Amino acid sequence: MSEKTSIRVEVWSDVVCPWCYIGKRRLEKALAGFEHADEVEVVWRSFQLDPAYPKGPGRPVYEALAEKTGGSTAQVRAMTAQVAALAEQEGLVYDFDRATMANTFDAHRLAQLAKAHGLGAEMHERLLSAQLTEGESLGDTETLVRLGAEVGVPADEARRVLAGDEYAADVAADIREARTLGATGVPFFVLDRAYGVSGAQPVETFLSALRQAHHHSGAATR
Repeated sequence: MSEKTSIRVEVWSDVVCPWCYIGKRRLEKALAGFEHADEVEVVWRSFQLDPAYPKGPGRPVYEALAEKTGGSTAQVRAMTAQVAALAEQEGLVYDFDRATMANTFDAHRLAQLAKAHGLGAEMHERLLSAQLTEGESLGDTETLVRLGAEVGVPADEARRVLAGDEYAADVAADIREARTLGATGVPFFVLDRAYGVSGAQPVETFLSALRQAHHHSGAATR
């Protein structure tokens, strides 16, 4: 009897990225329809869309995006409303009225700590939900500690890590690796370091990539 083939799906994502949450849900739908989903390992990796954004509690997302894009608040509201409508099709209810823009480096360090506890996927989901649907500020240390504790990361350990620079090198390494693989934005999905899917593509695109990777993996083991 041959061993089961295994597919490793690495996902580079930023936890304030609305397209990343949409892409996550579409990948999950593809996995739900994939015949060999039990052979797939999904690994979440860090990425920062705006590493230069100031650290701190953050600013209202409409205000921050208007300043960044040079557009009006009305234009930003229209743009985010379109994204929210797409998110709703995936069962996500975005709340841009309460959302804040924050530097995500510490949130990614927390996610790296969670990964060390075997909770990487749970932490990534919790951070995306907190940012995009609940209006939490991911630039606030105590908020991050609380969110970590909700998925099982010890609060004292999270607070200690966030007070220093632990896991900073891991976050930086993930970002460098994404650049090396050709990512210019996120979400960015890499299957077995052989197939890439850039952006929140349709479910069918993910399903096709999964089947292609599985076929290639099976052929490689023969």
